[in-house]
Amino acid sequence: MKNKIYKITLLVLSATLLQSCFVAKDYKRPDLKTEDLYRTEVASTDSVSLANASWDKIFTDPILQNYIKKGLENNYDIRIAMQNLAAAQATMLQGKAGYFPTLSAGTDWTHQELSKNSQFGAIVNNTTVNQYQLTGTLSWEADIWGKIRSNKRGTQAAYLQTNAANQAIKTQLIASIATTYYQLLAVDEQIKVAEETLINRNKSVETINALKKSGNVTEVGVKQTEAQKYATELIIADLKNNSILLENTLSILLAEAPAKIERSSFESQKLEPAITLGVPASLLRNRPDIIAAEYNLISNFEMTNVAKSNFYPSLKVTATGGLQSIDIKKWLSANSVFANIVTGITQPIFNQRQIKTKYEIAKANQEKAYLQFEQSLLTAGKEVSDALAQYKNETYKITVREKQVESLTKAAAFSDELLTYGLANYLEVLTSKNDALNAKLNLVDNKFQQYKAIIQLYKALGGGWQ
Repeated sequence: MKNKIYKITLLVLSATLLQSCFVAKDYKRPDLKTEDLYRTEVASTDSVSLANASWDKIFTDPILQNYIKKGLENNYDIRIAMQNLAAAQATMLQGKAGYFPTLSAGTDWTHQELSKNSQFGAIVNNTTVNQYQLTGTLSWEADIWGKIRSNKRGTQAAYLQTNAANQAIKTQLIASIATTYYQLLAVDEQIKVAEETLINRNKSVETINALKKSGNVTEVGVKQTEAQKYATELIIADLKNNSILLENTLSILLAEAPAKIERSSFESQKLEPAITLGVPASLLRNRPDIIAAEYNLISNFEMTNVAKSNFYPSLKVTATGGLQSIDIKKWLSANSVFANIVTGITQPIFNQRQIKTKYEIAKANQEKAYLQFEQSLLTAGKEVSDALAQYKNETYKITVREKQVESLTKAAAFSDELLTYGLANYLEVLTSKNDALNAKLNLVDNKFQQYKAIIQLYKALGGGWQ
């Protein structure tokens, strides 16, 4: 008995020592070129990125802040992502348990009726046999080649990938809520501009009717002026409808039924953060989608290790013991105890190419994950470049548009005065007023587009989830 225990102990110790003989490789981040990711005239050398600022420091409107908080708590995409994270965590915990043995217990009763003409039936007098059994089975596999270790690391990477994907959803949600909120304020401002214009259009109709009575204009001028008023009313109707649609969109983002949205004014907003890009390499730690892509690569890298280890022999130890008796009265006696231990090394030789196929698939998935990782980095660089270019363009357009609005507003006022004295025709007046209204509406849109570009740049740099 001592000799058996010695052999078993020696075998277990040997298997434990062999666990250090890993064939599995360790993951190393690929050499990615990040120097020229941003399309800028001068390469960014900022040590701090806009993404490092928390979202409440970027969006300072208290009402908007409350909406973002509510969205992060209640949004359905966030809640679904949390369930995905819980499932990934369960898989990760299973991967960590790979080093532990499996233990199972069972009890059974076997009843046999032996044929009297059979080999055993002819020997025994009683052809009815009952056997009662209580067993426990312990099984353990030595991680000689690192398969269990790689599987553990792979499931951990998959969990971290899911966590990063959850963070990406948060970033997108914050950007969507902020963009919708500012667009709603911009539409409110456009409605205000259009309604002020409508008041002037009504006065213009009164003026043109007076001029007609005095013989200075014809009925055509009156109808054209009325048509201009109606066109303004249609603009207001469309803007009010857009306002309702935006309120509905924001309500859904907050996981609420469509309803009226409380908000401040467009004029009171000051979205003017310091535009700092940080070095392009910072995207690797700031962008959740890039982080998720790398964890996906790590997971597939470890699964390739697992698939490769299947080519090598596996060492398993299985122990079974319990109580076994044909007499239920003696079932729990010491004489009913039985035990057996099986150890062995299994080397796959021919299994219809299954191991090789799994390895080739794992290699292909790893290469695909690498390409997706590289692609996500390039895409991030494009998004940063696009948002930066849009911000610069809208900032420039605002300065020009303000001058245009001032000129067209004065032109519209002058044309009214000239028409009164018969020095301008009604078509010139209509054109100048239409141009002034469109310029004012476009100025509001330019300011919104500037805000939107800031939000997109913040998101593109990886801000919002920290």
